[in-house]
Amino acid sequence: MTVLSTPAELASPACSEKPMEVARSGAAWLAWSLAALLFALYATLSIRDQQQMLTTGYDLGIFDEAVRAYAHGHPPIVALKGANANLLGDHFSPIWAILAPVYCLFPTAYTLLIAQAALMAVAVVPLVRWAADQLGARVAVAVGIGYGLSWGIASAAGFDVHEIAFAVPLLAFSATALGQRRWRAAVIWALPLLLVKEDLGFTLAAIGIFIAAQRKRRLGLATMLAGILGSALEMWVLIPLANSQGNYTYTSSLPNPLSEPWAIPEILLHTVTPSTKAVTVLLMLACTGFLALRSPSTLLVLPTLGWRFLSHDHVYWGTNYQYSAVLMPIAFAGLVHTLVRLRTSRQPHAGALARTGLVISLACTVVLLPHYPLWALTSSNVWANNPRTAVARQIIALIPDGVTVSASNWLAPQLTDRDTVFLFGTGTPVDHPAWVIIDTKQRDAFFTDGQVAQAIDQLRAEGYRTVADQAGYLLLKEEGGAR
Repeated sequence: MTVLSTPAELASPACSEKPMEVARSGAAWLAWSLAALLFALYATLSIRDQQQMLTTGYDLGIFDEAVRAYAHGHPPIVALKGANANLLGDHFSPIWAILAPVYCLFPTAYTLLIAQAALMAVAVVPLVRWAADQLGARVAVAVGIGYGLSWGIASAAGFDVHEIAFAVPLLAFSATALGQRRWRAAVIWALPLLLVKEDLGFTLAAIGIFIAAQRKRRLGLATMLAGILGSALEMWVLIPLANSQGNYTYTSSLPNPLSEPWAIPEILLHTVTPSTKAVTVLLMLACTGFLALRSPSTLLVLPTLGWRFLSHDHVYWGTNYQYSAVLMPIAFAGLVHTLVRLRTSRQPHAGALARTGLVISLACTVVLLPHYPLWALTSSNVWANNPRTAVARQIIALIPDGVTVSASNWLAPQLTDRDTVFLFGTGTPVDHPAWVIIDTKQRDAFFTDGQVAQAIDQLRAEGYRTVADQAGYLLLKEEGGAR
């Protein structure tokens, strides 16, 4: 498989201005075709998850309530997070508001799922166009497949929706611009990261440092300061202002070397142990055939890996959920950057190194794919209709629109686009929901079976009556009217 052009080929008439324009047109067509294919995969998976009630209140329901509030011109108050809980007091992600106009036209949780699929799919466009322009169609297809089916993207596509979906294309366009030495474009694409999530300001700062190291000191330093000050402002001012407790809660899971300087060696050891963290880094590099190691732009992953590995919360360390999606566009931009450099390299084995890296990249994609959510599309279970789910929909249909509902985590996102939904727990919200719907068979991640049974007894003691009880779904209604 020939993937690299020789200097003679580059100097041939085939690289004249007119053919190059045709090549760019073809690169754009290839990039958008791959994006359309990936969008179809991601959207199909997430839509089927919602239809089969495999999505959850934490997190699809939370963001659905937030976008619904924005669509009605209100602050993002999310009942699932607690009474009067403002989502901006949890994470600073006002970028969700840009979906409000679309949500007004299509007021459903599916709008969020489809938007996330589109955002993650469009991130392939700059990577593939760059590869196609510089390295040819076959390499571009390999890059597109590698990114699109990578474990980091697959994990995010198969788990509800999250604000990082907005960061994925921004990072893809920014990292591509960095590789092409388009410094201002890289900054313009990266600046909106400050509106996606509070920690991404540090990634913006890393982009600034990268640019400053390329002798564009003024632009680089300004970008670095914007990133650091932006994250600091969000974490220590804006989030506490919107938080009922007046603080930024996530710092509690991070070590504080200033208060315990003697613990610095232990903190440093914690960043590389346990082995789960090393596996995450290894798999990130393996999906690029380890060629991303040869690109300095790959260092942009360090801020994200840093806060994740410093945290005491083990959920952040591994390859599941959405946390690694932002790593994938950076890693694959590093792959393309390396391939472009190898193409013009005079090293005797540059071509062989590039081909070997691409083979390893595709092999890792094939080997890892069955272990992550996209593989579910090959299972007949995804396409089969679950009789129990049909019963759940019949019971949910008994709940009127515009009322307050306390729902199990698995049922919440079926209701958040039309009702005010609280998370069912060991008790009821302060204002007592008009309706309560519980899945008594599906194990709840938040509460034990004993706590669920105790809460049901409490509700009945408070006057809630049974409206439906079928297939493990229990629907209760408060006597005295709905609200």
